[in-house]
Amino acid sequence: MSFSIKQSALATCMDLSNSFVHKRSQSRICRSSFPPALILQNDHRRTNLSVSKPLHVSSFEVIGKEKRAAIQCKAYEADKSQPIEAAAAAEVKTETAKRVKIGIYFATWWALNVVFNIYNKKVLNAYPYPWLTSTLSLACGSLMMLISWATRIAEAPKTDFEFWKTLFPVAVAHTIGHVAATVSMSKVAVSFTHIIKSGEPAFSVLVSSCLLGETFPPAVYLSLVPIIGGCALAAVTELNFNMIGFMGAMISNLAFVFRNIFSKKGMKGKSVSGMNYYACLSMLSLVILTPFAIAVEGPQMWAAGWEKALSEIGPQFIWWVAAQSIFYHLYNQVSYMSLDQISPLTFSIGNTMKRISVIVSSIIIFHTPVQPINALGAAIAILGTFLYSQAKA
Repeated sequence: MSFSIKQSALATCMDLSNSFVHKRSQSRICRSSFPPALILQNDHRRTNLSVSKPLHVSSFEVIGKEKRAAIQCKAYEADKSQPIEAAAAAEVKTETAKRVKIGIYFATWWALNVVFNIYNKKVLNAYPYPWLTSTLSLACGSLMMLISWATRIAEAPKTDFEFWKTLFPVAVAHTIGHVAATVSMSKVAVSFTHIIKSGEPAFSVLVSSCLLGETFPPAVYLSLVPIIGGCALAAVTELNFNMIGFMGAMISNLAFVFRNIFSKKGMKGKSVSGMNYYACLSMLSLVILTPFAIAVEGPQMWAAGWEKALSEIGPQFIWWVAAQSIFYHLYNQVSYMSLDQISPLTFSIGNTMKRISVIVSSIIIFHTPVQPINALGAAIAILGTFLYSQAKA
């Protein structure tokens, strides 16, 4: 049994009891709580209409001189194509599968990030050339994606000049943030760099308020107190404090805030997936960074440092360089893939938990000396980051 209406809007039909319906010269009108009339269609035979089961929208059809889209209602009792219980079970199953998928993304993201930071620090300890190290990370990721597109392992994105134009400021900010973070880790412990980088929300609020004129709830501003206080306490009590390392982490925070702002402004309406978006970002950043890396450090310094590292570490050093480059791209790629599946709030919480895993694992692996007061400052800063993500919601 079906109902056809003349307009696209549909509301709740009036209660119908079991009755007999006859088709006359014109279809009988079922009165409703909305203006459009429901026209009952039936053949010349008498039909028993039962609405003991709820109605659902099934398809679209219009009765008239010309057929065009309209709404058709059916009862589950008559259709029985998908009972309510089965539909609810399917929805629960889909939601569970989505959560499992996001959980896998998060676990992979954190694990890859931990591995990258470990190998990155090993490379920088033996080969203190952060500009070249940063360049190799971007070059490796760009090469991996070009091969994936060429072999059709991944579908190549469809881009135009406008896409690259809006991506350029994002790439500039990404390049600065990447190099600054690598410079920081070449001078101080990995744990200290990530403690300072947990203060990124403070920079985000500062830039958004001063430059963009945005306002935030009081809870957001209050959450900045433990972030700033915790970072300051950790910095003051850091045993191996280095000003270049500290400033590198701070510049990285500021650069990544601008990267996020430019991404939101420039990527609205773009259909490029998270994986391909980061691939394009890496390629453009590589083009921007390469001439600066050559100017700051240069091939002669790189060659001399390479020979020294190989003589001290051995062929294993080559694996360290390859690993830090590969894992840098992989963890960023997975993080962008995660962002496609979750809300920014969930992503920020995941980013906070990622820093905890990196800080703890680096302290254990590199035997970084940590004073109780230093650990307290780190905990306060990370707690503030978590509170910020909750307040921002």
